[in-house]
Amino acid sequence: MMPETLICNADTILTMDDDRRELVRADILVRDGVIAAIGPGLSSEGEVIDARGCLVTPGLVNTHHHLFQTLTRAVPGAQDAALFGWLQRLYPIWAGFGPEEIHVSTLTGLAELALSGCSLSSDHLYLYPNGARLDDSIAAAAEIGMRFHPTRGAMSIGQSKGGLPPDSLVEDEDAILTDCIRVIDAFHDAREGAMCRVGIAPCSPFTVSRDLMREAASLARDKGVRLHTHLAENDEDIAYSLEMFGCRPGQYAEDLGWTGADVWHAHCVKLDPAEIDLFAATRTGVAHCPCSNCRLGSGIAPLVDMRAAGVPVGLGVDGSASNDSGNLLAEARQAMLLQRVARGAGAMSARSALEIATRGGADILGRPDCGRLAPGKRADIAIWDMTGIEAAGSWDRAALLLAGPMRVRDLLVEGRQIVRDGQIITIDLAQTVARQTLLAARHAAA
Repeated sequence: MMPETLICNADTILTMDDDRRELVRADILVRDGVIAAIGPGLSSEGEVIDARGCLVTPGLVNTHHHLFQTLTRAVPGAQDAALFGWLQRLYPIWAGFGPEEIHVSTLTGLAELALSGCSLSSDHLYLYPNGARLDDSIAAAAEIGMRFHPTRGAMSIGQSKGGLPPDSLVEDEDAILTDCIRVIDAFHDAREGAMCRVGIAPCSPFTVSRDLMREAASLARDKGVRLHTHLAENDEDIAYSLEMFGCRPGQYAEDLGWTGADVWHAHCVKLDPAEIDLFAATRTGVAHCPCSNCRLGSGIAPLVDMRAAGVPVGLGVDGSASNDSGNLLAEARQAMLLQRVARGAGAMSARSALEIATRGGADILGRPDCGRLAPGKRADIAIWDMTGIEAAGSWDRAALLLAGPMRVRDLLVEGRQIVRDGQIITIDLAQTVARQTLLAARHAAA
């Protein structure tokens, strides 16, 4: 049994519960990793965290990342390229990675996310060079103490068969499916409150066969896990689908069994109205990655239209080679601002964007036990200090994305403190950053 923790005296608690309650001068009681009570005047004999002067929100949820890419930020030759050229520059670098690179970059990326208030992150690892395995990233998440939803990604069509990646980075499709079974059996926890769930995630329409997509969907449903891939990311992506498959990406997904409430697709920048309606009718989720979409010049996703139609939407920072940051709160602000640029000042409120970053993301990962603050939900809690200069003069402390800090003061995951006073406390971050810097320099010199 874990001891109780009382978060007390919060100026504002933005619950994101079913009624979207906002509580003033209230407390949260945490017991055994679960929220036991919320309201004023609570007491406990356990640890007390004073949240006076703070806004409290659910921990943020990241629905799309490539944590291995944290080692390849701002690579010359990729800084100003669109998606396909960007990938062609980076594939040869990634081919030199191994287990240590995957482990250290995952630690670094998750720590960065945690400092931005993120308590639950997915990851899309789709290449496994030199003995690297999904196990390497799962071990890193366990070290840092974050809730994790890794996906066993894959690429199977190399350049010699008309694909984009070099042949050295692709795998045999039977071996891919066999390893999917291995990692699901070893690590997937379907129970409520799970710290690790595993998904299946062939990389994209231009790196795997249609047969693998079909087999992956069948396997995922047999195992009761979720499906993830990239879809409709930019104009090149659409052109490839039309040329190679004779249809748009939405039709491609539907034909292969890749629509449904157990599926979420990354980007979807170029979904047309019919595809939006398809995703809404089938409850197919979308991981919206605004900063990466801007960085690669992919466009502005029709987020307002998706939400109006009823498409489930969450946020993703995407890989740190295409962002090049991993700050999920900044991602939420960017999502809000882009929709206002595209659709007008009233297109998206600060609260709506924060809702997408919390319960929206939790829902498309199949985690209604996360992403909101209510009795019985998991104690994934972010505490934001609103007494600093970033919020000085703000009339609305709950409008965090308009005026407030970009770094969390305290972060609890399953009731355990991961960030305290703005510092990661579960790993030696300085040592991790030093190792990350050394690895990056080694690959840059290769």
